[in-house]
Amino acid sequence: MKLSLIIAWLLSFPLSGHAQNVKNMKTNPTPETEIRNVIENYYFRGIYEGDTDLLRKAFYKGALFFGDVDGVPYFKTADQYIEGVGNRVSPEKSGKDFKAEILSIDIINSIATVKLNVRMYDFNYYNFITFNKIDEKWLIVNKTLTNVHP
Repeated sequence: MKLSLIIAWLLSFPLSGHAQNVKNMKTNPTPETEIRNVIENYYFRGIYEGDTDLLRKAFYKGALFFGDVDGVPYFKTADQYIEGVGNRVSPEKSGKDFKAEILSIDIINSIATVKLNVRMYDFNYYNFITFNKIDEKWLIVNKTLTNVHP
C-alpha cells in the first residue's frame, strides 16, 4: 500500500514542468578547451597555412618572442613574427612535413603556460607559450622558443 501511494504521489508531478531541455542547454567551455582552440585553430593553422589573419587572432598585439635558433639569439615582436610568417613559403605550400603538438597546459586563474613541439622544414622547435585571459579571450602574450637537433 505504501508503495502505491508513493508511486501515485510521484506521478502527480508534471513531467515537463521544471525539467531542463537538453537541446537548449549551453555548456561553458573550460579554460583548457578555449586555450586548445586558440593553439590548434589559430596558432598551428596560421603557421601551417601562412595565414596571418589567423595568427593575429591568437596573439595579444604587444606579445614578445624570445629564444634561440641554432644558438643564435632570437627576438621579435608579434607584428614582426606575423609579417615573417606571411612572407615565407608556408609548410602547406612547400609540401614539407609539419607536425605540431601540445605537450602540456598549466592554468592558474587568468594565466596559462603551454609547452608545444612544432616540427617544420628542418626545425624541431620547442615553444613555451604564455597566455593571459584579456577581455574574456585567451591570448598569447609571450612566446619563447628553441630549436633542438635530434
